[in-house]
Amino acid sequence: MSLTKYFFCVGLQQTYRAVALFIATAPALAQPFAYISNQLDDSVSVIDTAQGKVVDTIAVHGKPAGVAVAPDGSRLYVSTPEASGFAVIDLQKRAVIASVPISNGALGIAVGADSKQIYVADWYKNTVSVVDADSLQLVKTIAVGESPSGLIVSPDNRWLYVANRLSNSVSQIDLKTLTVKKTVQVGTHPFGLTLDGRGERIYVANVKSDDVTVLDASLMQTIATVKVNTLPYATALALNDSRLLVTNQEDGSVSVIDTETLKEIGLITVGDKPEGISTHTDDRHVYVANWFDSTVSVLDARTLKVTATIKTGVGSRAFGQFMGK
Repeated sequence: MSLTKYFFCVGLQQTYRAVALFIATAPALAQPFAYISNQLDDSVSVIDTAQGKVVDTIAVHGKPAGVAVAPDGSRLYVSTPEASGFAVIDLQKRAVIASVPISNGALGIAVGADSKQIYVADWYKNTVSVVDADSLQLVKTIAVGESPSGLIVSPDNRWLYVANRLSNSVSQIDLKTLTVKKTVQVGTHPFGLTLDGRGERIYVANVKSDDVTVLDASLMQTIATVKVNTLPYATALALNDSRLLVTNQEDGSVSVIDTETLKEIGLITVGDKPEGISTHTDDRHVYVANWFDSTVSVLDARTLKVTATIKTGVGSRAFGQFMGK
């Protein structure tokens, strides 16, 4: 089993005010950070995307794997299978502030769109744990399919989708009632999930059938199945959801799919055993964690080229939403 005002003024006084405004708001224009879990290093690398390098490393005990940045940007949640739960990282302090016990099957992890709840998939118990983000107390445990892995929350915070790897299915959980509404079959051994910005389509990477299932999110029905390369693990969207990028673990590549035609339009060579993948807030550059290379490849979704390779820690996985805002 091992996710950045300047305006022209004529008057001198207006110009001074404009400069003052620019200086006052400069921190808000800073580039986001990418948070990469290094499973074999027991750490998380913090990448400054403007500098294109690791600027900090946070120690995280328990073989960190899954990652989820809270939408409000305050915290990072990291699943720690060998510490039987997940770690809570304060992103201002860049330090672990809590360790929450769930079970030794903790892998996939996600945060609600309102940052109020954390969802953890338990690989062994076939459940999803719902945890209150303030108290860090368990709210409910929801039974799903076998070996749940990838998790994604809808933009309206109404639904949670779960990839059940050994059941070859995806479950839809109603976040109002915290119950499973529907489960649908997909390809063989689904792992990573991506939901488009409107919450209309789910893209599911199926590891063993070497394809991506495209689901209608409201109907929970298959729209198409798109063939990719070997052992697809995770997915990310870019360019206003017009491109889907899929990490192919076995052959060190990323497939690029046109989401209108649902055809593969490119294949990008990255590092060895790519797994986690997330899109920069510029909606163009996509970051890929290369597990065996201990690097992150930066891809340009427009040119379909690697623009940089960043050295991280040993065993970079970053399974989930690792890009901050």
